[in-house]
Amino acid sequence: MTTISLNDLLVPDWPAPAGVQALCTTRTGGVSAAPWDSLNLGDHVGDAARAVLENRARLRAAMRERTPGAQPVFLRQVHGSDVLLLDGRTLHGLAADAAVSVAPGVACTIMVADCLPVLFTHASGAAVAAAHAGWRGLAGTARAGGAAEGVLESTFAHFAAQLVRAGVARRGEVAGQTLAWLGPCIGPAAFEVGEEVRVALCQGRPEAAELFQPQAASGKYLADLAGLARQRLQALGIEAIYGNDGSARWCTVGNPSAFFSHRRDAARLGSSGRFAACIWRDGP
Repeated sequence: MTTISLNDLLVPDWPAPAGVQALCTTRTGGVSAAPWDSLNLGDHVGDAARAVLENRARLRAAMRERTPGAQPVFLRQVHGSDVLLLDGRTLHGLAADAAVSVAPGVACTIMVADCLPVLFTHASGAAVAAAHAGWRGLAGTARAGGAAEGVLESTFAHFAAQLVRAGVARRGEVAGQTLAWLGPCIGPAAFEVGEEVRVALCQGRPEAAELFQPQAASGKYLADLAGLARQRLQALGIEAIYGNDGSARWCTVGNPSAFFSHRRDAARLGSSGRFAACIWRDGP
């Protein structure tokens, strides 16, 4: 078994507690042929099934170099806000856009190719979570007279509930004890959206308007997806936020050698692969 080298991984630079492991793959280190070259982890994008299985096996082997028996759990992401609680019996391919885990070695795993992966851990290391934050999931479902709640709010609610249930933290204290990491996504110089997206993401959240830059030529807007997620996390009371700061090095579209991008490649090449962000607990 060939494993993915450390040079092929993006390891979050954040003060995660001892016993919490996290990584983000890039597009290198796998066996898939173009246009999925090479470490495509998506089994729904037209790539050869044998190649995807090998790539996933390589990811699993890389995780097990850190934690014996560690296992990524792949979701069927549908751009919603449903959250799964994972354990050692959870099947691959269940429909959800976020996951929470308190079980050692069971990795919350989010696949992306322009959308934003968000990883969570509590300062105690007792629970971890991951969310798939595209604009639809981020926008969520509107509430009468209030701000819409999307995948980040839903993920945090489930994450906090596990910690409270376990007696690790009081409900009102969880946000201040939570760390979040934002992974690579389409950047603010590349994410052009229409008025309907701006309206959906600004509903009940007037502060979000500053993260949309109007484009006179197209009548559309350039949107800062990572910035919008950061605002949502801060509104929940989470201040310890690391990773993607909206700079060019985090942009999936602008870094073709490092990241898959659906917007960049799907029309031009016919498809795009998926990379993944994973987080899990080491021990009991």
